[in-house]
Amino acid sequence: MLKTLRNAWAIPELRRKILFTLFIVFLYRIGAALPIPFIDYSTINQYANLGLFNEGIFSYLNILSGYAFSSATLLALSVQPYINASIIIQLLTVAIPALERLSKNGEEGRKKIEKITRYVTIGIAVISAYGYYAVLGSEAMTGIPGGLIVYTEGFAKWFAMFVIIACYTAGACLVMWLGEKIDEQGIGNGISMILFANIVSGLPSMFSQFHQNLQLKRADDALIFGGEVVPVWFQIILWVAVILVIVGSLVFVTYMTDAERRIPVQYAKRTVGRKQYGGQSSNLPIKLNMSGVMPIIFASTIISLPITIMQFAGVKQDNFFYKLLSTDSIVYAILLFVLIIAFAYFYISISFNPVEVSNNLMQQGGSIPGIRPGRPTTVYIKKVLNKIILMGALFLGLVACFPLILNIVTGGLLNVIAFSGSTLLIVVGVILETVREMEAQMTMRHYKGFLD
Repeated sequence: MLKTLRNAWAIPELRRKILFTLFIVFLYRIGAALPIPFIDYSTINQYANLGLFNEGIFSYLNILSGYAFSSATLLALSVQPYINASIIIQLLTVAIPALERLSKNGEEGRKKIEKITRYVTIGIAVISAYGYYAVLGSEAMTGIPGGLIVYTEGFAKWFAMFVIIACYTAGACLVMWLGEKIDEQGIGNGISMILFANIVSGLPSMFSQFHQNLQLKRADDALIFGGEVVPVWFQIILWVAVILVIVGSLVFVTYMTDAERRIPVQYAKRTVGRKQYGGQSSNLPIKLNMSGVMPIIFASTIISLPITIMQFAGVKQDNFFYKLLSTDSIVYAILLFVLIIAFAYFYISISFNPVEVSNNLMQQGGSIPGIRPGRPTTVYIKKVLNKIILMGALFLGLVACFPLILNIVTGGLLNVIAFSGSTLLIVVGVILETVREMEAQMTMRHYKGFLD
């Protein structure tokens, strides 16, 4: 990876793209720190560690926004409206024939789908902005008398609501625009690059919180040191263990993300005029983690809804069901694992069609050795696919639940959100995709063509 970056930096055009991408990310980080009117930021700073943003779906939104969500700044909604709109359009593409035809209509169809995604993003941003406004103004949600909105009565309340919703909606649209600019003039994967920057920006805060936990954690909570503060030698052991776990997780996730099953394909020879084509051997690659981070996102969102509803209802954290479904509960980890496997099968079933793959192979004169074209090929691909989905789902479940179990075992010493499987997969996926993109652009620029 470092060699690829060094070689890309040596090419002036790629260097400009890298600098442009870094500039856009810098602009985003500025926007993530800009306050908006009618929000009581002095109270937010006073209650910097509000429990509101450490449980349920809010903790997930907070880490993906680079902690702008907990700060109630301009870009608090971050990339979530655009990501949600993209997921909705992707699912509807399978269900609605008109969108399916557009997706198969080449570049023109892709541009129309992108335009629809933008409009859906604006709609989701407006709804999310109103929901966020309601959360900030709720005394039950924030635990602060009067909430965090400055004006809560009369005409001033309605004016403040309009301004706040407009600001957060504009912020979400600005993030979408910044991501598209990275796609056009940067190194690509604009929204993914912003997500990557948000996650990485939270690492210093995560390590700082971990250090504070070590300083304040009492032995009678999770360890065995007779009620005294954790000894220095044990803190060093924990730091080394955490670093080893992070490095090992990155290596493991990188290896599994690139893993794939290659089904051999043999193309028949065919004669066109006086020339003979085909007769080549190839393969049909099926990635182990075809669904990416989507099953974890779906599962985490669904399982976080009960906690979020309890927060809206003002249920206390010492409630039995609240404790049962919180992230430091073993029940939460088990339910998350089961839901990830279920959503992995669901997502692949709507995004990968073995019948279509089999028909395409048959039309191109290809066949799997030992398997007849047509239905037998479809059945064979389905059989292989089911095994791959199971292995991929187990991998995702392990990546998502291992940090939770580790956090439970250590008695909350680890910041489980920063170690979550979804953020780890996003970081690794963005790095790998960015390296591939730069390698592809370097290969294209070094290709001399047929004229030399």
